[in-house]
Amino acid sequence: MITTTQSPSRGGLRPDRSGARARGAFRLSAPAASLCLTGFLAAPAVAAPPPISIPAASDENQIANSGGLFGFVDGINRSSTLLGDMWGLRTDLAKYGITLALQETSESLGNVTGGTKKGFVYDGLTQMVLQVDTNRAFGHYGGTFNMSVLNIHGNSVSAENLDTLQTASGIEADRSTRLWELWYDQKFTDEDRMDVKIGQQSIDQEFMVSSNALLFVNTMFGWPMLPSADMPGGGPAYPLSALGVRLAARPVNGTQILAGIYNGSPVRHDNGSDPQLQDYHGTSFPLGEGYLAITEAQFSFPALGSMVEPGAAPPLGGTYRIGAWYNSENFADQRLDINGVSLANPASNGLPQQHKGDFSVYAVADQMIWMDGTDPNRTISLFARAMGTPQHDRNLIDFSLNAGMVFKSPFRYRTDDSFGLGMGYAHVSNQTAALEVDNIAYGNNPPGPIQSGETFIEATYQYQFKPWMQLQPDLQYVFRPGAGVADPNQPAQRINNELVLGLRANITF
Repeated sequence: MITTTQSPSRGGLRPDRSGARARGAFRLSAPAASLCLTGFLAAPAVAAPPPISIPAASDENQIANSGGLFGFVDGINRSSTLLGDMWGLRTDLAKYGITLALQETSESLGNVTGGTKKGFVYDGLTQMVLQVDTNRAFGHYGGTFNMSVLNIHGNSVSAENLDTLQTASGIEADRSTRLWELWYDQKFTDEDRMDVKIGQQSIDQEFMVSSNALLFVNTMFGWPMLPSADMPGGGPAYPLSALGVRLAARPVNGTQILAGIYNGSPVRHDNGSDPQLQDYHGTSFPLGEGYLAITEAQFSFPALGSMVEPGAAPPLGGTYRIGAWYNSENFADQRLDINGVSLANPASNGLPQQHKGDFSVYAVADQMIWMDGTDPNRTISLFARAMGTPQHDRNLIDFSLNAGMVFKSPFRYRTDDSFGLGMGYAHVSNQTAALEVDNIAYGNNPPGPIQSGETFIEATYQYQFKPWMQLQPDLQYVFRPGAGVADPNQPAQRINNELVLGLRANITF
């Protein structure tokens, strides 16, 4: 996922366009800076892939496989999956408590202004999820076994054209077929008030999640920029995962506590090269790389089971999350060597100071603010997620923010359509920017822009073309790409602002 390379003509922090993914794969111009950050810079920030539902065998799915050719054509217009019951396979699997989901996400994104070059790029993701309900399989209550596999194909517009920190698409990753998650979850009460999950987990599926933000295409609405840039290997998030244990408890209705501990890095002996290539098929299951501890408290209003007086309008629901994470590994200083000398100084020994541990705190809010009085499918919700760390000396990104609005069923009788407008911001730490200033002062880089922060806005519309297919035109505009990184074609200037257009299709099989 990341490589740190020397590029004397390109000052500052930038994605490495040699890889399939951009964010977190940074180039630093000075040799000392490369030594400083090799093995430390994290993987590109990536979102969770588009949510995939686990279909159950039902009459709705089976109709796609009945009545001959005309029945099949009529069925796929009404079935929630393109292949319906898969000619009886889903029904047969359901007898043993097994469910199977398969989804393809294909998209083309391209920039018409700004960037290092212009053009459109295709990328795609195929997800397969297999789950086993132990109660139906062999009478053991409360157990769920989950295995998911990814096939990632295509290229990365962010790496090839944009050089942004916050990549344009959450499914961009190195081409591969890989195991993603492999875990077992056990519930302990009939009311599902406590459960434990153990195994290979991608924590972006449960922690730091905004349910409304999942509509968007840009990476930052999934796994945030800060942990992706600062955690070893980019953290256990798509398309990577890590061994660990997660406890979930719901002491009272409307309140849930999540706590997890995982291997400190999703790859073994992260050495600064692409983490996805270090564990190409997702089957190395590393341990002993320190630990990552994370906890989150969730509060939902109104609480499940709350009473509504007869004739009263339904309450406008909201969910609020606060959390924190700590990683026990060593982290290299962004500017100083072990003697306190700038790594840009020719007298530096090139060995960065080491700091024990890293942490961050975050908050997430999802709040519905409007519901149509005559059609409850039509709603408007707001969301926001902020994350920060005071440890500027060891972190590339010290603050990130996402916020936006989602309008469900914006047109009457289009109940499954959604329109979204959102933004993202990532701030480069002062210590990182200071090293860029030092590189210019010591003559390692020519005078040029100093990185600060990157902002983007996104407008997207998800159109339910068929029950099993969504089409999603998308528009993004990036201010100060790469947080103001120098343009490789004109090193004295930063990369111009970028207008990115795209179209995504989700097909559920």
